[in-house]
Amino acid sequence: MGNPKAFLTIHRQEAGYRPVHDRILDFGEVEQTLNSSERKLQASRCMDCGVPFCHWACPLGNIQPEWQDYLYKGRWEDAYNNLTETDDFPEFTGRVCPALCEKSCVLKLSCDEPTTIRENEAAIIEAAFKEGFIKPMPPKERKKQKVAVIGSGPAGLVVANRLNKRGYHVTLIEQHEDVGGLLRYGIPNFKLNKHIITRRVDLLKAEGIKFELNTKVDFNNLPKGYDAVCICTGAPIARDLPIPGRDLSGIYLALDMLSQQNRILAGSTFGKNELVNAKGKNVLVIGGGDTGSDCIGTSIRQGAKSVTQIEIMPKPPVGDNPLTPWPQWPNVLKTTSSHEEGCTRRWSLTSNKFIGKDGKLTGVEVEEVEWLPNPEGGRPIMKPTGKKEVIQADIVLLAMGFLRPEKKEYPRGTFIAGDAASGASLVVRAMASGRDIAEQVDNYLQNK
Repeated sequence: MGNPKAFLTIHRQEAGYRPVHDRILDFGEVEQTLNSSERKLQASRCMDCGVPFCHWACPLGNIQPEWQDYLYKGRWEDAYNNLTETDDFPEFTGRVCPALCEKSCVLKLSCDEPTTIRENEAAIIEAAFKEGFIKPMPPKERKKQKVAVIGSGPAGLVVANRLNKRGYHVTLIEQHEDVGGLLRYGIPNFKLNKHIITRRVDLLKAEGIKFELNTKVDFNNLPKGYDAVCICTGAPIARDLPIPGRDLSGIYLALDMLSQQNRILAGSTFGKNELVNAKGKNVLVIGGGDTGSDCIGTSIRQGAKSVTQIEIMPKPPVGDNPLTPWPQWPNVLKTTSSHEEGCTRRWSLTSNKFIGKDGKLTGVEVEEVEWLPNPEGGRPIMKPTGKKEVIQADIVLLAMGFLRPEKKEYPRGTFIAGDAASGASLVVRAMASGRDIAEQVDNYLQNK
């Protein structure tokens, strides 16, 4: 490392968010950036720790210490080249990855000041685009084999990119009107501006990948004329809440709102009866994860009267949790930019029934629960306490995750990547799966 002791004198500095009063008025990205001098100083904090747990924790196996050193020394192109050896699309992971690497950083474990790995990653790829390091590089030679990739989310994009670079004729088939899957239709623009996706897709097109949009695939009759087919359709079925009153109007799955809002920002229009809009309404978000947080930020920007988020699990501790020591993922309280914008958060509440009048939702009966140790080990046992109340709500957004896709038998030469194979997970894990499956497809075609 250029300065292996920088971490002793330079503290962690995050770029932070735009002011709340400013950012809630639009859907622009909330995260700010540091200037190049400050960014290089942050990269210098990557210590010569000997065993880089960050590399071990990253699903992509990014070689963080090496590109941090390049960044510190101002060798931006070398940093970009090193980073993209393992990460096909750092512009995505640098924005929406929960940074498993930072949770394993030695500086996190020793003094709770990890290197700003995710932000540094985003800075490198943005500099690469700005400085012209990134140019279309179609393969010099094309193989005869053709590959169909079904689904253009993070896994599908990685599979297509990797196989195209190896010279295969790649066609990426997408059922929606634009490319990106969850990146485009699930993640709000205030976390990932969609021009970031379009910029990359334009590059992939210039490198020879063909895109077929608005194309539904019959999975009992896969596309013909391909030497291999890779299914990257994600985990599209959201978990519902089938309790009394579910048929009342005003109850929606989270992606009903999130995908519609992203389409509106892209220029689509919807009729009054189709709109999922929180303007002037009391919003209740059921589910305490990232998707629930995205619903909060979107509702606030739409002009919600109030936003409440409830979670069935107990409130995790702040900062440190002795029950989930490293190398486990730390189960601690996470406060997102959306939470900071104005939201009531409650825990240990289960939903008993939806309440309405004249067919319209007016509230939700919830009940406090306790979580007791399971004598057989594993997941704790939920015990209702009898303490019930009604939370007033004009609109409910269900953000309780997604069901694992059913596994089917497919013909030889068919591969499955990302959430379609593993169930809903992180963007970075979907990308890692896409890379692994691309390798399997290549081996299959070479040995066919």
